[in-house]
Amino acid sequence: MFLQTSPAPAGGTTNAEAMKSMGFDHLIHHFDFLGWIVFVVLVVMSFSSWYFIIANAIRNAMVRGRADKVINGFWSNGSTQDAIRELEAQPKGEPFSKIALDAASAVAHHQQASAGGGRLAESLSRSEFIDRALRQAVARESLRLEGGLTLLATVGSSAPFIGLLGTVWGIYHALISISASGNASMEAVAGPVGEALIMTAFGLFTAIPAVLAYNFFNRSNRLTYAQFDEFAHDLHDFFATGARVEGK
Repeated sequence: MFLQTSPAPAGGTTNAEAMKSMGFDHLIHHFDFLGWIVFVVLVVMSFSSWYFIIANAIRNAMVRGRADKVINGFWSNGSTQDAIRELEAQPKGEPFSKIALDAASAVAHHQQASAGGGRLAESLSRSEFIDRALRQAVARESLRLEGGLTLLATVGSSAPFIGLLGTVWGIYHALISISASGNASMEAVAGPVGEALIMTAFGLFTAIPAVLAYNFFNRSNRLTYAQFDEFAHDLHDFFATGARVEGK
């Protein structure tokens, strides 16, 4: 016994053929002005977020990979001048060396001011001047680590809603199509509904990597900030008293 299917109506299409109009190709060829705006915005968001995801991953890996080497190299060096020269040889984007160099520069500047009888030495002690320089250096390097995180947070929070706007617009087109054709057949609604579903998925695919990356980099940066603070406290003790306070 064989199952038989009803033939398609004359001049019409089968449901299977109508479903083919729900693909991405149909979406591209039937965009209107608002549809193109939503699509382009999501594409720009996606490329921008992936750029910062890759850039931050590389930068964080380099910072974390060099941190112990730079810190241990500074403390293990028997000569402060040699240690400073090694710090100056570090890459431009290495933050721990820049924090230590700022502290050393603050010491030299305060010594020159004290020797010249300037008002700087009277208004700020050596310890206070070093502390101010270290705070500024830590704040500056912390801010550099946060580059791109605002964009990732923006993409993660707004991309689903932008995709939802495309979804609402696609459903609106489906209703207009039903009204114009006078029927609610699959042929009339498949294309607009397909556009709506694709825009929803595109918004989620754009947002999810951005949210995951934002949370990961926030966690990674907090660990680095803790290292900044610990190193800065040790540097302050060293440059203010001439010796590192052990056992902290």
